[in-house]
Amino acid sequence: MVIDVDDTLCLTEAVCFELENEVLSRLGRRPMSRAVHLSTWGMPLLDAMRERSPGMDPAAFTAAYRLVLRDYVRAGRLDVIAEENLAALDVLLAEGRRLMLLTSRTEEEMEHLLAPEHALAGRLTAAYHAGNTLFRKPDPRAFDVLLADTGLRPDECVYVGDSPGDAQAANGAGLPFIACMQSGIRQAHDFADHRVDAFIDTFPDLVGAVASLEAALHRP
Repeated sequence: MVIDVDDTLCLTEAVCFELENEVLSRLGRRPMSRAVHLSTWGMPLLDAMRERSPGMDPAAFTAAYRLVLRDYVRAGRLDVIAEENLAALDVLLAEGRRLMLLTSRTEEEMEHLLAPEHALAGRLTAAYHAGNTLFRKPDPRAFDVLLADTGLRPDECVYVGDSPGDAQAANGAGLPFIACMQSGIRQAHDFADHRVDAFIDTFPDLVGAVASLEAALHRP
């Protein structure tokens, strides 16, 4: 099981909108609109910020972002994983599945999620991010390191994410793809150009969706 982070394992778009506007405020720049944030959601952060705040100094933004990110994490405002999502991970583990994360986040943005004291500790086999992979989604090569490390074939994995870019990457790499629609940001028609093996309304629905896909695979 390969799982995306943002708006899949945890709902983050709304709080990231607030966080990034706080950064812009500290830099003396005008806030972005929610519509602009949504239209660029899923892009690598600095690429998105060039559209969200044209003319922004990337180095200044990065320095301020680190401070605000730290504050949001310490305050428990960012990356809150619902108990029912953790319970779903435990069911998948009990079924003998290996759980891995694959995200376009930077290593710094993942540090708190991968800390030994975090709730994810002991549940994950590995996590892949911009710090230990060469390519970002929607490039299917984002899965190269994961597949090389595990020795698994693409058809032995499944990727669950929330965006068409996630679907594009999984399709290109040959992984089955499950679309998590819990954030409400995207609709089924947004995935019309991509193969989706299952849609789930909430993250805990992943347990049943994986079982159904596995049953279909072994059906005579």
